[in-house]
Amino acid sequence: MTEQTVWARRAAVGLLLGGLALGANGPALAQDVKAGAWKPLFDGRTLDGWTPKVAKHPAGENYRQTFVVDHGVIRVSYAGYDKLDGQFGHLFYKTPFKAYRLRLSYRFLTEGGLPDTPTWARSNSGIMFASQSPESMTVEQPFPVSVEFQLLGKDGDAPRPTGAVCTPGITITIDGAKVKEHCTPSANAPTIPNGTWVKAELEVRPNGEVFHKINGVVVHHYAGVTLDPDDTVAGGAKPYILARGAVPVTEGYIALQSEGHPIEFKDVEIQELTAP
Repeated sequence: MTEQTVWARRAAVGLLLGGLALGANGPALAQDVKAGAWKPLFDGRTLDGWTPKVAKHPAGENYRQTFVVDHGVIRVSYAGYDKLDGQFGHLFYKTPFKAYRLRLSYRFLTEGGLPDTPTWARSNSGIMFASQSPESMTVEQPFPVSVEFQLLGKDGDAPRPTGAVCTPGITITIDGAKVKEHCTPSANAPTIPNGTWVKAELEVRPNGEVFHKINGVVVHHYAGVTLDPDDTVAGGAKPYILARGAVPVTEGYIALQSEGHPIEFKDVEIQELTAP
């Protein structure tokens, strides 16, 4: 997602996040949960169970083989593209989930980008969750109504921490305050060079709390995931949102993003959670 808001509001967000006791164990008031067994979502060989949705193309069409499997990884590839032309994509898992931990490893590749990829989309991808289904998206829609665990790689000399939260069609609360900005950076996440494998873990608790972890360290904590009728980012999604209103989102699909820069994902696993 675009970084204009991220960096313009970085200082204010840092103060807001300062009230959270972020660390490897998370905030002290986190809900206790019962956890099931870890289960793979990706078999390492095929895209069975996954549905691609690329902007300007119908759900189920893997346009120009944007998503490929190679040596145990899911790769976002632009080898078949001449230009990006706004064709942002998402690879959706078949089953919606409510409360869970999702873990995977990712790395941005150092080559294979496209000349018309927007500056903000370079070394940029994400894990979308609490998402609408791919079939409910319009053909032209670039991003699903969802929450994004944003994944960023180093691009230039400035700090570019990974692990932000972005919210196409959604609002969230941080430390009890509603956040209307599209993207909210982490106050303590690292900037990671492309080519480096990174462990990302998402935790969505039964009470609605959400945690982002990078390499085992909590870098974000928020709650209050709610549809946003005033959203202007999830283009084409307004009818979907207005038909439901500003309601809490307690279940949704998970998707891996293709946003203009090659990236690989592996070891994609989920552990469902229930309240004790």
